[in-house]
Amino acid sequence: MLLSVLLFFLGILSLQQSVLLPSIWSLLFVLLLTLLLLYFKHKRMAFFLLGFVWAGAFSVYYLSHSLAPELQGKEILIEGHVVGLPEYNEQRVRFDFAVTHAAVLLPDKLRLSWYYPPQKVSAGQAWQFFVKLKSPNGTFNPGGFDYEKWLFTQHIGATGYIRQSSKAKLLATQAPWQSISVIRQSLIDLLAQQKISTDSLALIKALTLGDRSSLSMSQWQVLAQSGTAHLMAISGLHIGLVAGMIYWLAFQCWLQVPPHRYYSAPQIAAVGSFLAALSYAALAGFSVPTQRALVMVSVFMLTLLLRRHVKSLDVFAIAFLVVLLIDPMAVLSVGFYLSFLAVFCIIYVLSGRLGRESRWLSSLKLHVVVGLGLLPVLLFFFQQASLISPIANLIAIPIVSFLVVPLALLAVALLPGVPDISGFLLQIVDSVLHYLWQVLVFLVDLPLASIVLAQPELWRIIVAMLGVFLLLAPRGIPARYLCFIFILPLILMHKDKPEVGTASLTLLDVGQGLAVVVQTAKHTLVFDTGARFSDSFDMGRNVVLPFLHYQQITSVDTLVISHADNDHIGGAKSLLAEMPTKEILSSVPELLADYKAVACYAGRNWQWDQVSFYMLSPPKKALKGENDNSCVLKIETVQGSFLLTGDIENTAEAVLIEQSKNLSAEVLIAPHHGSKTSSSTDFLVAVNPSVILIPAASPNRFGFPHAQVIDSYNQLGASYFITGDSGALTVNFREGKAEVESYREKYRHYWNR
Repeated sequence: MLLSVLLFFLGILSLQQSVLLPSIWSLLFVLLLTLLLLYFKHKRMAFFLLGFVWAGAFSVYYLSHSLAPELQGKEILIEGHVVGLPEYNEQRVRFDFAVTHAAVLLPDKLRLSWYYPPQKVSAGQAWQFFVKLKSPNGTFNPGGFDYEKWLFTQHIGATGYIRQSSKAKLLATQAPWQSISVIRQSLIDLLAQQKISTDSLALIKALTLGDRSSLSMSQWQVLAQSGTAHLMAISGLHIGLVAGMIYWLAFQCWLQVPPHRYYSAPQIAAVGSFLAALSYAALAGFSVPTQRALVMVSVFMLTLLLRRHVKSLDVFAIAFLVVLLIDPMAVLSVGFYLSFLAVFCIIYVLSGRLGRESRWLSSLKLHVVVGLGLLPVLLFFFQQASLISPIANLIAIPIVSFLVVPLALLAVALLPGVPDISGFLLQIVDSVLHYLWQVLVFLVDLPLASIVLAQPELWRIIVAMLGVFLLLAPRGIPARYLCFIFILPLILMHKDKPEVGTASLTLLDVGQGLAVVVQTAKHTLVFDTGARFSDSFDMGRNVVLPFLHYQQITSVDTLVISHADNDHIGGAKSLLAEMPTKEILSSVPELLADYKAVACYAGRNWQWDQVSFYMLSPPKKALKGENDNSCVLKIETVQGSFLLTGDIENTAEAVLIEQSKNLSAEVLIAPHHGSKTSSSTDFLVAVNPSVILIPAASPNRFGFPHAQVIDSYNQLGASYFITGDSGALTVNFREGKAEVESYREKYRHYWNR
């Protein structure tokens, strides 16, 4: 059975690699072929094709419900209800919205933002308001988060924001079909009134209600670096724990009543256990890990009801299949792989083994096994993995599973009716989490607590996984020692660096902002870091750092912050907090005084690996206007040169023409994102670039790049590329000619713009 399900899974996965989605007629043809294969009993290929068709049908349906291009940017009056739990920050509330009525055809589900809402938005509310919508749109970078893919997996057809707040109408406070979400919302509101620390409150909400929106970035960093992130959301471990506790309790209670003619204690306990698991999964919003755990618990409890024996791998296969049937898009989420792989590793080391071990030794062994099994996958998705994970989990799992979760769940259950007892229990949980957190922080601060590697190729992951399974195989299996040979390609992997005398430049896609990474043979320079949007999201943390990890860069030699605008300096502190940086240059060093930044000024120069760097601006006597005082950097290699201009405008361009002996460069980063107040004709003639890279979101509210500027680029005969359209842009010189690689063009899938 497991083989058939795996083939079904591979069929789904193969569809997700497509750049273009097959047409309906192509899918019908494949379905006909599948039926013929089943008729002639070629079941293995039939299961593979069936998975392909199943995923294709879902994809066609969801993409057909995307926002029509002609509706983008227009104000539309809609009605509907809030789905799930809204997410709040300092300026806005963001929530999913199911549309029930609109004058035009819209996607079934939207993701909306409401800036400074006049009243509280809660789960289950029905609203009428004006919105401006756009098609799913996100930044697209190596190693970065694919927001467009995430929206697709959540079946969200458009994003937007509320317009004319004064005209918004609350139609109903609760939609009957949203009762679960309403219950979750009411419990969250009650929890927020408790006198416990903010950090503990965020963890308790994650553990009991599956709401992780309040977890801070510092909390996520500790959880990720300690390998305990899976504990802080309702996962299979917690579902199984609750199911087991209720099973034992129901079993013991039923033994105290007179013997029943029809139902035995195991059967009654199985029903109670299933209902408890179902309730807990509902509170978590039926995420992929809870789906998997719930299906496994359901199958196991069904076997108890029917008094049948089922193999562990068959239970695993059924859960795997049910999740894929419910939503084949689940294969696009990282949690899907981590969840099922962890369970498979446990089954693999527990099944068919002789002898018994002590419970503590067995528990320690399982933590090590899961850590080893997930290591290659974690490196593939995140380019980093925790080496202290077994120790951290050995400490955290018993505390969270047997103390925090039961007490927190009991407290939440008692919160509406007995708030005093609930508050007392929450105080205990708060104290336990406080001390546990101190231990995790101590472990994370240890040397080599985690490792960072470049993203491995898929073949390295497959080979490494074979090595891990060989390592975990029972004693007596021939050639177990070969496991280390299989793992070596993963450990010895490294990214190719530019040759001496050359440099590689990557203009990252940070929306409306600037972030550039320049690599030479042995050095790295970062020029600007994009914008900061909130305490939990900025482009330094969410785009620049993942790219550096992707490139296996563990330190930055020089960080240049061109000027003080948020879209250039916003991500700097997040980058500096995580990445060792030797030198910081800026036109506003006082804003980074804590990091010993020094002023950039015309005349400063240095050389790395036979590549020369020249700071051309600002002059020591500052110009008027913050933009015109941006740091301007020219990089010369043996094959060509780059010119990085920040946000300079016409005044600074004129000064550069007057004071710089040689402005010419093959590659130009467009000044001020292509604003019409920059890229003057004289400046473009002086630089004479063959390639112009424009750091601008597409679309953006400023209208960058301006049509007048694009005309100037065309008249110059230069090729130009916009990050909002092309994603991250990487430039290398080949035989004296600049070659540009668009990350979106090379790696996009059918769900991407």
